[in-house]
Amino acid sequence: MIYHVVTPAEWSARPEEPYAPASLAEDGFVHCSPDEPTTLAVVNAYFRGVTGPLLVLLLDESRLTARTEWEAAAPTPPPGVSEETLFPHVFGPIDRAAVDAVLEVARDADGLATGLAKTGRP
Repeated sequence: MIYHVVTPAEWSARPEEPYAPASLAEDGFVHCSPDEPTTLAVVNAYFRGVTGPLLVLLLDESRLTARTEWEAAAPTPPPGVSEETLFPHVFGPIDRAAVDAVLEVARDADGLATGLAKTGRP
């Protein structure tokens, strides 16, 4: 399983189509993380300014039709993540059938991500 952070509005837009975030057009791939601790580090480094809930798509890599490559972070991984950590990059839209679960980011009073909880959302 691989992890992808998304806002509820982005995830619920155009539910009849594969999910294609802005990073796909901008960077040529969908940014993902290899595990929960790395995902929480990504949220704390890059999503601190996002108000409201954040979701994490738990993706079954075997059900993606787009190519996935595991690559080093460029230029560096987020704080607390080893330089040796490889990140899964999906080179195409996310097939909704590949989403095994939708989790919500739990945050503390200071806004730091502390864990992931099941939401019951498809």
